[in-house]
Amino acid sequence: MKTICLYFQLHQPFRYRRYRFFDIGNDHYYYDDYANETILRKVADQCYLPANKILLDAIKKHKGKFKVAFSFSGIALEQFSLYAPEVIESFKKLADTGCVEFLAETYSHSLVALKSKEVLQKQIEKHSSIIEKYFGQKPTVFRNTELIYSDEVGAMIADFGFKGMLTEGAKHVLGWKSPNFLYNNPINPRLKVLMRNFKLSDDISFRFSNSAWSEYPLTADKYVDWILKMDKNEEIVNLFMDYETFGEHQKASSGIFSFLSELPTAALKTKELKFATPGEIIKSHQPVSAVHVPHSISWADEERDLSAWLGNELQEEAFNKLYDLQNRVEQCNDADLLKDWEYLQISDHFYYMCTKFFSDGEVHKYFNPYESPYEAFINYMNVLSDFTLRLNKLVPETDLDQQILALQKELDTSKAKIAALEAAKKKTTTPAKTKKKITKKSTAKPKTTDKKK
Repeated sequence: MKTICLYFQLHQPFRYRRYRFFDIGNDHYYYDDYANETILRKVADQCYLPANKILLDAIKKHKGKFKVAFSFSGIALEQFSLYAPEVIESFKKLADTGCVEFLAETYSHSLVALKSKEVLQKQIEKHSSIIEKYFGQKPTVFRNTELIYSDEVGAMIADFGFKGMLTEGAKHVLGWKSPNFLYNNPINPRLKVLMRNFKLSDDISFRFSNSAWSEYPLTADKYVDWILKMDKNEEIVNLFMDYETFGEHQKASSGIFSFLSELPTAALKTKELKFATPGEIIKSHQPVSAVHVPHSISWADEERDLSAWLGNELQEEAFNKLYDLQNRVEQCNDADLLKDWEYLQISDHFYYMCTKFFSDGEVHKYFNPYESPYEAFINYMNVLSDFTLRLNKLVPETDLDQQILALQKELDTSKAKIAALEAAKKKTTTPAKTKKKITKKSTAKPKTTDKKK
């Protein structure tokens, strides 16, 4: 019997407003609140809420035989809390069924796994704690930002105590091997690795509504038939995709919600397929071998590498400039600054700077709020420049910065003392003037009365 592992990822970034050069040092608020709320509300109404209802109905209908897994970025959960708290409530209802597993990931949907093991661990711990708070589960399986994975990243995740990790079943990694088995990390074999079946996943995510596709229209029965015709020895089918596939990337008019509703029934009626979450698969299946991934892979674009975020000089410069600040940020305890630091790490900012204009150009254009990658770079660097100025005031970088900060503090102290003295002087002089005026008025009255007499 084959096992279908159905996993969905949710993320929405905090988008920046147009932050100009002249805002640097003058305005420390960077966010486009209108865009963030408008987009989140739209996706919630078109995707999250109706899709959650379909999944909840399917779980109840099949009495626990239908199971799914989710991961949210901490950033997405913050936006749900701000703009659509009913989304969180609908996920709590799914969690209460016992048929939904919630995975861990980086809190900021960041690329920090490529820079710092310590910061990565902090982000994961923060994320895991909020998942446990909202949904009552302590994650045991990890999903890195954009399914980024390598042997070294996997070994780090194993060191943090996770049992399994999700990644892309990239052709250049697997070669003749199939993604439809469970693997393990070669450095630390205790970490199990589930690899995405990108063809079957992308048939839903990208090709579902394409009328030029040879398999159009895709029905649940046809899709299940493809799975049944696979090699009998293959054990699992990992279908990993963005949750926004349903109702956002593939519009409701395409029939995508009907497909989602019919898929569990079509699969379970065969008696040859079952559903399980990543954590369940790790417990019930044995790895067939180690999978060697010496260089980082992801689920993005045809290359399945990091080029969507770190493929040009703009992205590299912004990324390195950001993490050059890491050590000093760790010395800071300013809540606003630390929150801005989290948002600066969101991987979308680097995705917007991508200069691919070929096979994947349309995908990057679809997700990009900027007119060009260069505009995205300039806007981000302006924000980063202001952030750096604020950080310098709290944690000076050089001896000169420290001297300037000390002089600034002395100046601020002097200004405060002068203001206090002026206020005290004003309090002591004002009553005397008032008394003098009253005295003049009282002495004038008798003179007027005498003249009348």
